[in-house]
Amino acid sequence: MKAFVTKVSAFAREEDGVALSEYLVLLGLLVGGVIAAVTTVSGNLAAAWTSWGTFFTSHLSCDPAAPLC
Repeated sequence: MKAFVTKVSAFAREEDGVALSEYLVLLGLLVGGVIAAVTTVSGNLAAAWTSWGTFFTSHLSCDPAAPLC
């Protein structure tokens, strides 16, 4: 029984597993944040791109017969 208690207390003092767990949680939060940011920006970027395209095609179209085209 004393050997078991010694092994359990040695395991509890070891910090390698705790540091790894903390890094994995941090990595998970970071990946989640990047996915959320990309998802949010992609919708807004698609809407902006469509708006810009509509603006340029409607306002900058010129008559080929005009002298400045």
